[in-house]
Amino acid sequence: MKNIYLFLLAALVGVEIALGAFVAPVIFFPQKLIGEGVLTHFQSGIMMTQIFIKYNYVLLGVSALAFVYEAASLRGKESFGVRISGFMLSFINLSLALLFVFYFTDFIVAAQAAGQDATIGNAEFDAMHKASEWAMKMMMIAQTALFFLRSYKKLKAQAE
Repeated sequence: MKNIYLFLLAALVGVEIALGAFVAPVIFFPQKLIGEGVLTHFQSGIMMTQIFIKYNYVLLGVSALAFVYEAASLRGKESFGVRISGFMLSFINLSLALLFVFYFTDFIVAAQAAGQDATIGNAEFDAMHKASEWAMKMMMIAQTALFFLRSYKKLKAQAE
């Protein structure tokens, strides 16, 4: 179970890096590849939102699994610091995932449904989008810390 858990955490972080580093630049700046007049920024945002809606299912699934795994590990033989650290990181990750899916994504979808004026150049939308980016970064930090907390323990046990 632990290997599957570590694999899913690593895969989730990989997906998040891929979305931010590879997918978003291509979706939002297609003119660099194809030329002008391909997609408007608004149309690119709608496409990216659809990708994130699909990603949200994976995010919630892995975040819930991490929380359950770490909650079950509270009764384990590890040091109290490792157990509580893992639980708190998984709680932070799940909280941010829920916030990202049910607050930020919903806001962005609703703003896009209201039209281009509700998104492009809108200060409220820009602030919300920036906050969602920060939530994503904090989730990635928590997920990476969880991965290394658990894999360090495994590597340490193998070395002994």
